[in-house]
Amino acid sequence: MQIRKALAAAAVAALFAGSAIAAPVTTEGTGVGKHGDVTVAVTFDGGKITDIKIVKEQENKVLAKGVYTDLKDHVIATNSADLDVISGATFSSKGFLDAVKDAAKKAGVTLSKADKKAIKKVAKDLPKTSNYDVVVIGAGGAGFSAAIEAKNAGANVVLLEKMPAVGGNSLISGAEMNAARNWVQPKLGITDDSPELHAQDTFKGGDGKGDMKVINVMTHNALDAAKWCRDYLGVRFEDDNLFFFGGHSRKRALIPVGHTGTEFIAKFQAKADELGIPVITNMKAEELIKDKDGRVVGVKATMDGNTYEFNAKGGVVLATGGFGANPQMVKKYNPKIDERFKTTDAPGTTGEALYMAERAGAELVNMGYIQTYPICDPISGVIELIADARFDGAIMLNQEGKRFVEELDRRDVLSEAILKQTGGYCWVLWNDKIGSISNTVKEHPTEYEAFTKQGIMKTCDDLKCIADFTKIPGEQLEATIKRVSSMAGKGNDKDFNHRSGLVDMTQGKYYVIKAVPSVHHTMGGVRINEKAQALTKEGKVIPGLWAAGEVTGVTHGTNRLGGNAYTDIIVFGRIAGKAAAEAAK
Repeated sequence: MQIRKALAAAAVAALFAGSAIAAPVTTEGTGVGKHGDVTVAVTFDGGKITDIKIVKEQENKVLAKGVYTDLKDHVIATNSADLDVISGATFSSKGFLDAVKDAAKKAGVTLSKADKKAIKKVAKDLPKTSNYDVVVIGAGGAGFSAAIEAKNAGANVVLLEKMPAVGGNSLISGAEMNAARNWVQPKLGITDDSPELHAQDTFKGGDGKGDMKVINVMTHNALDAAKWCRDYLGVRFEDDNLFFFGGHSRKRALIPVGHTGTEFIAKFQAKADELGIPVITNMKAEELIKDKDGRVVGVKATMDGNTYEFNAKGGVVLATGGFGANPQMVKKYNPKIDERFKTTDAPGTTGEALYMAERAGAELVNMGYIQTYPICDPISGVIELIADARFDGAIMLNQEGKRFVEELDRRDVLSEAILKQTGGYCWVLWNDKIGSISNTVKEHPTEYEAFTKQGIMKTCDDLKCIADFTKIPGEQLEATIKRVSSMAGKGNDKDFNHRSGLVDMTQGKYYVIKAVPSVHHTMGGVRINEKAQALTKEGKVIPGLWAAGEVTGVTHGTNRLGGNAYTDIIVFGRIAGKAAAEAAK
C-alpha cells in the first residue's frame, strides 16, 4: 500500500473559481495517454469538481495506478488540472489531465490555476523512526522477491520505493525468464538442456568476466524460481512457446502472458498486499546506517523533504536496479555511450544507491560494461517489443536492403553492427507466416498503433509497398527476400548461420519497423558472493547488507544474455530475503 498524505480541501477552497451551476452535471472528456485514449466522466457542482470516474483507458495498470488515485485526488482538491505529472507515468498523467480539461470545457467550467503552495497536506501518521527485521530498498522484481521471502521466513519487513509507482525495469521489460529443463522445453522437443549448459552460455556470453560461482547459483536455482513464480505467485506463462535469445545454445526463456513484466509485478503486488507487507512509495533511500561494529542496521530515507529512519535488525537488501537512465553516469563509466543514446530503462534507474553502497564499504565492479538493446524506438528509445518477431524469423536489413548480421546474435554484437550501417539504424521485416508464430502484433496492439502513427512502422501487402516506405532499393529488397526464402529452415543460412532458422518470406502481408540501439542494462554494480552478500574490495562480507538484481555487478560479465535478468533478480532476491530474515532471529 502506498503511504501518502491526505489533502486538506479546506485550505484550497479559495481556489475554486468556476462558473455557477444550479445542479450537478457530469460531462465526459478525452485525452491521449501512452497506450491510447483516456476518457473520464467529471462531475461538477457549482463550478467545482466533485468526482472523477474513469470511463475508458488502456494504460499500464501498475504505472497508472497513482494517476487514478493520487493525481485524481489532487485535481478534485484543487479544482485544477494544472498539476505536475506523476514521474514514471508521464504520458498517462498528461492524458488524464487533458481529459479533465476537455470535460471542463464541454461543461462550460473554468478550472482554477494551480497554486502549489495551496495544496496543503495533513501530516500522516508515519513515524520518523521505525523498527523492522528487514528493510528492502527497491520495489522491482528483486525487491518484491526479497520482501516476500523475508516475510514468509517470519520477518517483519518493509519495502521502500523512491518512485511513485512500483515495478521499475521489471515492469516495463519483456520479462522472459531463462530456466533450463523447464516444463515447456519437452513440448518443443528440447531434452538436452541443463543448468550447467545455461551457466556455460552465460559465462561465455559475458566474455568470461562473470563470477562462475554466482552464475552457477543462478542457473541451478532458475527452475525452482520459475516454479515459485508460477505456483506461488500465480504468474502465467505461455505453455507452448519459448524465446531463443542470442548467445544461448538452447531455447529456454519462459514467456509471461502479455509479453511484459506487468504479469509479474501485478502478482508481486497482490502477494505483498496479501501478506501485509508495507510498500512505501516516494521514499528515497539516502544512506545506509552502520553500527559501531560495521554492521548495516538500517536506512536513512527522505520523502517530501522529511527524513525518516528505518532500523533493520537483520539487515538491508539493496534491490534498486542499475543506472541506465542516468546519462551522465553512463558516460562517466563508458564514454563511448554518450548523449546520442536514449534509454529503454525506467526513469528511476539512476544509480544513486550504488554510491550509497560504496560509502558503506561495498566494492563496485565492472561499471564500464553497459549493454545497449539493439531494437528500439528511434523517437523515445523504448524497446520495440513488437519487433520480437525476429526471434521467430524476422530479418534485419540496412538501408541498402541487405542483411548484415545474424538476427539472434548477442545484443552487443547486434547494436555495434547496427551503428555501423548507413544512418546508424536498421529495418526489421517479417511477414504473416512469421507473425502467426510470434503473435507480436496481436500481443502489442497499442505499440502497433503508436509506431504506425509515428511513421516508423508500416504494414504492406507486397514488397513494393515496403520499398516505397523504407526507401530501400526495390530490386535489392526482392533479391534479399528471394535469398532468405531459398535458405528457409534450420541450418540452411549460408550467410549468417541463423541458429533458429530462416522462414519463407516470398508471400505477404509484410510488417516493417525502423530500429536503433538504446542503453538497456548496466552489468556493473555491487560485488556480491553466491549468498548475495555485499563484499568489500578485500572480498570481505559487509554484515547486514545483501544485494540482488541489476544493482549487482558480477553475474553477467561484459554482456547480459537476454532472459537472464528475470532469472537473476528472482533467484538472488529470494536468497537475500531469506538470509536477512534469518539474521534477524
